[in-house]
Formats: sequence, structure tokens, C-alpha cells
Amino acid sequence: MTIAFLADIHANREALEACLSHARAEGAKRFVFLGDYVGYGAEPEWVVERIMDEVARGAVALLGNHDAAVTRTDGTMDVSTETAIEWTRGRLPASARAFLATLPLTVDDGDRLYVHAEAAVPASWTYVMDSHDAIRSIESTTKRLTFTGHVHRPAIYNLSMTGKVTAFRPSPGVRVPLLVQRRWLSVIGSVGQPRDGDPAACYALFDETTSDLAYFRVPYDVDAAARKIREAGLPEPFAARLALGR
Repeated sequence: MTIAFLADIHANREALEACLSHARAEGAKRFVFLGDYVGYGAEPEWVVERIMDEVARGAVALLGNHDAAVTRTDGTMDVSTETAIEWTRGRLPASARAFLATLPLTVDDGDRLYVHAEAAVPASWTYVMDSHDAIRSIESTTKRLTFTGHVHRPAIYNLSMTGKVTAFRPSPGVRVPLLVQRRWLSVIGSVGQPRDGDPAACYALFDETTSDLAYFRVPYDVDAAARKIREAGLPEPFAARLALGR
């Protein structure tokens, strides 16, 4: 079976629609959403309801830090982000807020672990930014494969049987064999707020049969998504950076 991994959608309807369509055209039969459905973007209600619909059809959905912030405030976000979260609270119906409140921090799936941020202490929302962070996550679980989001930049880390860590940035459309002799952590980039200099939406496909992982970049209507952010009165940087992939 081919599994699609999508993370950090951030209320970007155009990007999510483009990725779901692309993934299904590529043969995806199952979907895993790695959190952060809201924040920054202008259509949180549509995005959360679409995720709810996908979950009702068998998809897996994880909790992200922006999703958690909708139902409880911890004061750790910057002023602009808190502004977007407060705006989002007023847009989401009770059913959507209740859905977010029930999402798990982690999900075990065979030899795989799914989590929004790092796996050692998921609720701390720590970023996996380098090999040191990756090792901490990999060694905190017995699973061979870990899939995460949160960073908004795609990356793959692997740990050999001798303890050597290799890190690299995957090339779009290139299949990476996740060899069984190694343990792997894959950061799935961002659907709705890429921050690696490429404005195209990012997601990944995993082939359970071959254990191959491939990342994809999907163009979408960036101008429409940015226009909606501006029309909603959300902070201007949330709109401007979409075209820059920053």
C-alpha cells in the first residue's frame, strides 16, 4: 500500500487540495496527517473539516502545536502567531475544536511512529533541526521508521547499526529506499507553509512493499491563498512569505 504523509497545512486550502489530488493520482491509498492544520492561513474551518472527513474514511491525524493552541494557550508563541490563533478560535465551530482536542500526540503503526515534532518528548514541540535532534528522537522509540513534521523543511536522517548518522535533503520525485539495516527519521516538509525557499507545497509518499519514500513538490495557487490571508486581516508576513517559501 502507498501511504501519503502530509504535515503543516496551516489553513491553506489551495495547497491541501493540490496535494491530496496529486497524491491520489500517484496511487496513495492511505493518508497520514502529521499535525498543524490551523494557524497562519485563512481557511481553518475548511481544512479541519476536510481532515475530519479524511479521518472518517480511514486516515490518521496527529496533533500539532498550532492545533493544541486552539484549545489551550501556553503563551509560547509570538504575537503574530497568537493573533492568528485567536482569529482561528473565532472561526472554528465547536465540532472542529472538539476534533482537534481529541487528536493524539503520537501513533504507532507497525514498525512506524508518527509524531508532529520530535519523538522523545512530543508535547515539548521541539524541532528536529540536525543530526543530534534526530538521534534523540530515533533512540526514544523502538520503531524502525519515524515520520515527523513541524520543521517546514524536508529532511531525512538515518542511523546505522554502528551508530553513524547520515542526513540529507531529499530531491523531489526521487525514491529513497529506507533500508531495513538502518533506522530512519523523515521530516515531511510543509503543505501550506514551506520554509526551504521553494513555495510549492511539499508532501511524501511511502511504499509499504518496497519501503521506498519519495517527496513531491506540488505547485498551487499561491496568489489566491495569500489574497485570502490579506482579506481576513491576518498579519501581512503570513501572506507575503508564501511566494518566497520562507
